[in-house]
Amino acid sequence: MKTADAVASRPVELWMIEDNHAFRNTVARLLNQTEDIRCTRTFPACEDVLALLNTGATVDVMLLDVELSGMNGIEGLKKIKAISPATRVIMLTVFEDHERVFRAICAGASGYLLKASPFERIVESVHQVMAGGSPMSPRVATSVLDMFMRMAGPKKDFGLTEREREVLELMKEGLTKKEIAGRLELSFHTVDDYLRNIYTKLHVHSQAGAVAKAMKHELF
Repeated sequence: MKTADAVASRPVELWMIEDNHAFRNTVARLLNQTEDIRCTRTFPACEDVLALLNTGATVDVMLLDVELSGMNGIEGLKKIKAISPATRVIMLTVFEDHERVFRAICAGASGYLLKASPFERIVESVHQVMAGGSPMSPRVATSVLDMFMRMAGPKKDFGLTEREREVLELMKEGLTKKEIAGRLELSFHTVDDYLRNIYTKLHVHSQAGAVAKAMKHELF
């Protein structure tokens, strides 16, 4: 079993799923020129990734396009998270419409970036998801907030405890699990337990999904 120190001492391993050959190769080449990220595999389709994951292969982070030949990225994301829930998946796409963003977040995406984002932003986002963050392109974040502000629905508390609400509030502020633990003077493992309870009660699979659903139902 890999320890936290062992993971921290090696480069982040990343796979990229993108059917545009030129874009895929360009991003992979640039990532491999960074100090602490290695794009070890690239794929044109989700089916290829799922086949490899089913052999027991693991990876830290994936960059995943939404619109792919065969299985689309959001359907692929659901299957990827079912096989490898610890893998952080960042959607990297040209699409920024409300429906796709919301579906991706609820399916377990750790971040959502536009392909027009500067390469430095992609690198920064990989670091953010490894630290427990949920990066989004500014235009996507604005779009998501606008969508939630317009959505009206019945309020639900989902059975969250007061402490779980406190953790959720800090997640909304963008704090990592380690930072939440420090702010609330709790152990990292205790915060991790709270997050698991929150995910279960809200029926989501990521911090971004939890915050999105909490905003939708006005839990803050």
